[in-house]
Amino acid sequence: MYQRFDRLARAGRLILHIDLNSCFASIEQQARPMLRGRPVVITNRLSKNSMIITASYEAKALGVRVGMRRIDAQKVCPDVIFVESEASKYRYVFHKLQAIMRDYSPKVVMKSIDEGVIDLTESAQDVRARGLDVLAAEIKHRLRTEVGCAMRCNIGIASNQFLAKTAAGLHKPDGFDVVDETNLIETYGQLKLRDLCGIGHNNVHRLNAVGIYTPLEFLQAERATLEKLVFGGIEGSYWYDRLRGLEVDDFSSGVKSIGRQYVLERFDISREEIFKRLHNLAEDVGSKLRRQELVARGVYLWMRTLSGHYWHRSYLATVPFFSDTTIAYLAREIFNQSPEDPLEIGVTLYKLQQDDNPQMSIFFDEIAREQRLSAAIDEINLRFGARVVHSAATIGTHRVKVKVPFGSTRYL
Repeated sequence: MYQRFDRLARAGRLILHIDLNSCFASIEQQARPMLRGRPVVITNRLSKNSMIITASYEAKALGVRVGMRRIDAQKVCPDVIFVESEASKYRYVFHKLQAIMRDYSPKVVMKSIDEGVIDLTESAQDVRARGLDVLAAEIKHRLRTEVGCAMRCNIGIASNQFLAKTAAGLHKPDGFDVVDETNLIETYGQLKLRDLCGIGHNNVHRLNAVGIYTPLEFLQAERATLEKLVFGGIEGSYWYDRLRGLEVDDFSSGVKSIGRQYVLERFDISREEIFKRLHNLAEDVGSKLRRQELVARGVYLWMRTLSGHYWHRSYLATVPFFSDTTIAYLAREIFNQSPEDPLEIGVTLYKLQQDDNPQMSIFFDEIAREQRLSAAIDEINLRFGARVVHSAATIGTHRVKVKVPFGSTRYL
């Protein structure tokens, strides 16, 4: 059953996964020594209904959890300290961690703002010769000395990305584990299905339906069972290999869409003020689009209304566009069709393609001028700070802060 894993492990493939512990809270504790050892949570805003995006281990120990509303966290822990997120700090630590990781292998992938993978298979011989425990201890030491003494991380090592991430989650905080053929069964025996990265609520139900209730039973399932009865296709075969240590996740997918959303800070904002905030979002997605050297053909607008309804509309253009002006114009045209005022609003660009079409705008003849203007604004904002230059139509929307990107690092 485990022959493939044994063969792969003996072949020497090594993946190291790093996971920063309570990343944003730890960064704030590093930046502000008075917060160390105290229950700290991070929110994108300080309003009473804002959601907690990160909690320090001190806060978690007192019952505070990610996803709680601020008002609920205060009931659980009256002494909890709320800190508004500051993306520039987190970007700085992201780049510092990335630089440390690149000293160990030419093949480094940042999975998120607080997680990264080092392919030690591609490392120099002198790096591999140091020993796994030595490497892990060295990386942890460098994180504390080069970033800050409040920073800790979990490190997991295995023969594929899935098992390395699983190993990194076994003993938090500040843990180090290796999963190989000697402890594979023991490791799965400690876990539940929901502990496996990629197995959500729906997948648990699918597995349960065929009599699979534990990771060990998942491991013992036949490939055909997973393909035909559980996942309904090739994903079942991927899981069969993934659980045994074969690498099936070493790929990068292209950008399919770019979006932003915003929960309104009050319920009594006029539609004109709402559009100012939407224009702010349009400028942000436009900047991200151009940073990827892409253009878009579609704009999708959605909102969650005060009455609890979900409303959405989209527009698909015949030729691609890229400018903030065009994106904001199209977003406003869609917004004007909405029957109710929103509580939350979002804009997404889709049908993305490479920036290689000479017909770049449906609204301007002077395409080259528009390109130069957008490029100049982007360069100024990149050099001197986000939104140093922005449309006058977005004056007064400083509350629409750039959120911390959890699942994507392409804008960092």
